[in-house]
Amino acid sequence: MSFASHRQIPLWVKLAYTAFVAVLVPIYWKNYGPTNFLYFCDVALLSTVVGIWLESPVILSACLVGIFLPQMIWVVDFLTLVVGIREKGMTSYMFDPPFFLRFLSFFHFWLPFFLIYLLWRVGYDRRGLGLWMGIMWVLVTVCYVGMPPPSPLVDPVTKEVLRDPNLPVNINYVWNILSDEKPQEWMDPDVYLAVYMGVLVVIYLVTHLFFAWLLPPAKPAAGQSSS
Repeated sequence: MSFASHRQIPLWVKLAYTAFVAVLVPIYWKNYGPTNFLYFCDVALLSTVVGIWLESPVILSACLVGIFLPQMIWVVDFLTLVVGIREKGMTSYMFDPPFFLRFLSFFHFWLPFFLIYLLWRVGYDRRGLGLWMGIMWVLVTVCYVGMPPPSPLVDPVTKEVLRDPNLPVNINYVWNILSDEKPQEWMDPDVYLAVYMGVLVVIYLVTHLFFAWLLPPAKPAAGQSSS
């Protein structure tokens, strides 16, 4: 049989997705800087390129586990703004120019559904949970230790802009899940980080169990038995 006969994901899907990411990366890099690619959603976006070409259930499963619930919150927030239920929300920026940049950012809406489609074709791999747990631990540690914490965008007295609003701070909410303006003050920062990571673990575990039930399982590779 030819290689094409073994493809589970159509070639045109791979090419279209890769082209989209190839356009997005340099534009995001220019507008938001390289640290923007430390966000969970951006890591999943890039990892999906690898997963889609390798047709790797474990990589694609990890991406879905990592972003599904947070992106669903994004989707719901966006839809409430579109239908006029609210005037302001976390996705309000999507209605501000430049609109080509907002078009690229719309991947937050469709990526989780795209991953479900991909995994419906290649099968869900339970090892994806462990892979994403490791990715989360590395990203959270890097963002907490080495990336900028929350800081005020505008001086409350002089109204002077204090930082570039496009350069990310508080990446992945490791300092405060509610604000990029200041660190949380409810508890010690290290305790907050530990609690935050614990909540993420619960979210990922619930997501994993749901999709392990919903999606067909991945076929074990040659020489491996299913677990």
